[in-house]
Amino acid sequence: MGEPLGVSLRAAQEGIAILQINRPQVRNALDWKAIRVFAECVEQAHADPGLRALIITGTPDFFIAGGDLKALHRYTSESDGLRLARQMGRALSRLESLPCPTIAAIEGPARGGGVEIALACDLRVMSTEADLGLVQITLGLTPGWGAGQRLLRLVGYSRALEWLLIGRVLTAQEALAYGLANIGSSPRQALQEALELARKIASQPATAVQAIKRLLRAGILLSPELAAANEQTEFPPLWAAEAHLQAVEKFFRRT
Repeated sequence: MGEPLGVSLRAAQEGIAILQINRPQVRNALDWKAIRVFAECVEQAHADPGLRALIITGTPDFFIAGGDLKALHRYTSESDGLRLARQMGRALSRLESLPCPTIAAIEGPARGGGVEIALACDLRVMSTEADLGLVQITLGLTPGWGAGQRLLRLVGYSRALEWLLIGRVLTAQEALAYGLANIGSSPRQALQEALELARKIASQPATAVQAIKRLLRAGILLSPELAAANEQTEFPPLWAAEAHLQAVEKFFRRT
């Protein structure tokens, strides 16, 4: 058998790609090389104009265990911490800014940085055997890749503070209840559920899908007034677009 792939981007079907972390010997934790390749894969996704949905996943037993401590702990200076925070922080910001929706397919444990990657995705599918461990505090750390702000936006200040302060590990059922996960799956079916969700997204007009992502992200990044104005600018071109005109003609033929 060959060596594990490490980190790779592959086409699943037309318009859908899978970014997989496959380092099972370290529970899919990321060392410096894996971080670099992860960032390169995100840039490859940006360069694909036909990409309609991107899925990020690990292996059947683990999602991502965060940073590979054995590899990273040889670099213990403050400048090393800055390098780590900037490299993955930039990669996850680029992941968020992809025009297409992104989906985390989570099997097994996600820990620390693995949760950071999951929260940087637009949507999350979790197996009943998966969990999300916000455990940075147990290593004397904060989130370093942007998860603090993403968690705050998703669940609010009080819950985010409590969970990060105590190193909370959330089951799949809890994640669904709190809105951190969108869809639950039976064991080892998270990737298939994510693919089904991606297929549904890819079947919709790409211009409308991308506009919906843009206008909702504007609501996160901009003031309510600017976000509302931005939403109004998204609508007119879609109203005049061929996809809308054809859909209306199809509607009339059915009635």
